[in-house]
Amino acid sequence: MSTQQKSSSGSVWVNFIIGLCLMLAGAYIAYNVPIPFQEKLADQGIPLDVGQTLASLGVLLILFPVIKSFFVVPLDAAITDRTQSLESTFTEAENLRTEMQKMRTEYEQRLAATEANARDQIQAQIREAQNLRTSLMSEATAKADELVTRAHQEIEAEKQKALTELRLQVVELTLTAAEKILGENMDTDKNRRLVAEFVDKAEVAS
Repeated sequence: MSTQQKSSSGSVWVNFIIGLCLMLAGAYIAYNVPIPFQEKLADQGIPLDVGQTLASLGVLLILFPVIKSFFVVPLDAAITDRTQSLESTFTEAENLRTEMQKMRTEYEQRLAATEANARDQIQAQIREAQNLRTSLMSEATAKADELVTRAHQEIEAEKQKALTELRLQVVELTLTAAEKILGENMDTDKNRRLVAEFVDKAEVAS
């Protein structure tokens, strides 16, 4: 038996003995000892019986362990259990709040990372589109320049071909006209060369 249990048991016996003494003394006084001031108090409207009061206190001291065992101790245990339950509930609520705050922080971090990743991907796609646009424009410009150069070359070639044909026609017409005027054949290599040189000088002068 522990020291606390021994002290509690001793206290119960002390209360029992004192209560028994008070109960017996109160009963004796109530029935055998007249107390003068009780009558005066009764006349003043205060019905006080010292013997019965002492006996009642004795009964209360005797019954106190029973009251404590059947009412005070269970009530204290219930209050303690309720307090522990409330503390446990508060602790769980605090833990839940902390966990929710942690989850919220992690969610905000993931959301920020997702947004940053999305922005990076969008910027990369924009840069890729701009590079593709620049490349396509450069390629289109190069093809356009090539087509313009080729067109100039073809025009120049056609021009030279037309000039050559025109020169030959001029030579032919000149020789034909000279033959008609002079009445003799002028279609010789020497005459053709002379007429061609004349036409060339006329083109340069123009």
